Parts: sequence; C-alpha cells; structure tokens
Amino acid sequence: MQRLITILGPTASGKTPLAVALARRIGGEIISADSRQVYRRMDIGTGKDLGDYAAGDDGKTVNHRGGGESVNYSGGGESVNHSGGVGYHLIDICEPGTKYNLFQYQQDFARAYEDIVSRGKQPILCGGTGLYIEAVLKGYQLSPVPQNPALRQQLEGKSLEELTQMLRELKARNGSHMHNTTDVDTAQRAIRAIEIEMAGGESGGAGGESREVLGESLVFGVSIPRDLRREKITKRLKTRLEEGMVDEVKGLLAEGIPAEDLIYYGLEYKYLTEYVIGRLSYDEMFRQLEIAIHQFAKRQMTWFRGMERRGFTIHWIDATLPMDEKVNAILEIVNRAKK
Repeated sequence: MQRLITILGPTASGKTPLAVALARRIGGEIISADSRQVYRRMDIGTGKDLGDYAAGDDGKTVNHRGGGESVNYSGGGESVNHSGGVGYHLIDICEPGTKYNLFQYQQDFARAYEDIVSRGKQPILCGGTGLYIEAVLKGYQLSPVPQNPALRQQLEGKSLEELTQMLRELKARNGSHMHNTTDVDTAQRAIRAIEIEMAGGESGGAGGESREVLGESLVFGVSIPRDLRREKITKRLKTRLEEGMVDEVKGLLAEGIPAEDLIYYGLEYKYLTEYVIGRLSYDEMFRQLEIAIHQFAKRQMTWFRGMERRGFTIHWIDATLPMDEKVNAILEIVNRAKK
C-alpha cells in the first residue's frame, strides 16, 4: 500500500509548486486540502494556480486518467479531468453558494485516495487547511450535523468576537481540537462551528475509515521566514487584483449567488464582496484584506505547531532552498522511512 505523503504550510509558502515538483519526480497525484478550492469559478481568490499542474517537464500535456474520465465526488460533483502534467483531486467539485464541510471532505478524500492508489500512483496531500489535514490523518469519527434553527436565531446578531469566545469555551469543555480560528473568520462560519460542537459532531477519537485506509503519513511542512511570507502575501494580493479578482467576484454575484454566501467564505471573498456591494472603499478593502491574510497565515502556523504538540512529526523544509534541493530533502526522508 502506498504511504501518503503530506505537504502543508501557510499561505504563500510555495507548498503547491513543491508538491507538483515532487509528484512529477515520483509519479504522484495531488489531493487538495484547501477548504475554498473545492468551489468552481472561485479561481483567483482561492489561488488555485492550476497552471502549476498543467504541463510536464517537456511542456507537453499528458492525461493521467486513462482516457480523461472523471470521478464523482460529493454527491455527483466531478473531479478535474487530469489532462495536465500532474493529476489533482478535490478542486472544482462544488458550486459556489453551497456549504461544503469537513464530513464531506473526509468522504471525498477517501474516494480520491483509493482511486489514486488503485492506479499505482503516489498520493500527495497538499494544502493549508489544517483542520482538513488533521481530520483525515487522524481519522476523526465525524457525523453530519444538521442546521439548528433555534440556535442560529439565538446567536444571530452576536459579533465574531463573541462567537469566537463562545466557541473557545465549548472546545475547552469538550476537549475538542476542531475548529481552530484558522477557518472561523466570519460570523456565519463561527455559528456553524458552534452548531457542530454543540451537536457533538466529533466523537473525539481517532480511528474509523480514514485510519484504516491510510496507516501513517509522512508529513512535510514548508517553513518560510515571517518577513518573506509577508512580502509574498502583499505581492501576490496585488497580482491577483491585477489579474481580475474583483471581476471574478462580480461574476459570481451576477450569477445570483447572494453576497452573504460569498462573505461566508471569508478572506478574499469577504472583503471583495463588501467592496463590490459598496460597504468598503477600494483602499479599505485592500488594507483590511492584506491584514486579514497576514493574520490567517499566522493562525495556520499556530495550527501546524499544535499538530506537533498533538503527536504529529512534521519534517520542516526551508522554503528558500532551490526546488530540486527541497524535493531531494523530501525524498531522502521518504526513502529512509521505507527501510
């Protein structure tokens, strides 16, 4: 059985190009661990950068699906046809406006993993959503939690700060590692997290289907100096705005997706939607979004350090090394683990 390789890191650390370079070297396919990249047509704001996957070293496109067929995930959503140099999964599998969740991700991950392994490829889990990564690696026992209208009415009108404190107290009482503030960055998302905590959506133990499928994973983290990370975040934000991120949000709104649904997704979609509908000026949007992304990256690193305290061994790779050296460093550890 193929041993899963996991590559994680904060936003703008270069984890996706590293995962792609590794996949090219060893014949792997990538399973995304990004809670926003599951949505179709939300491309620039989620940083899909699908061009990273697109061509092999010789510049030619090759098909990694034996004919280009799609695999169904999430109740009918299709995976991407792997017509590029490296196959990828769990990107563009849901329609914008829907509320994809952790329970669905576990199920979809298991299907994608089994599909990759069945074709003799090396699965590589890559992303920055720590909750998704930890849930599949530890095999959290989850059950779908329906909405609680009475609770939602009770929490309506509370600030994000109040909801975050309530969530913190619930987590402490439940002994839960779920719903760190990494992805709870809007009131709607905080209410949903409280709803799940109060319903006991996590049974608290490892095991279950994911553990049986995976065994142990080798986990690699991309370590990037704080100042360089901040510089890359600001540069990337400016680039994405130049590439049409505002028009992307306008297009989603023009499809009839409610503004509040886009705001629910947080970060770029929260602030750009508020700009488009007139709640923020352009300068306010840019300034607040830049700060929010910096804070998000810091919370991601807090989650990953927490994973180490919870028993994960993360092999940290220096982001500033040349790509070949980073790939070689990973392969050295992978090959050593096989002995």
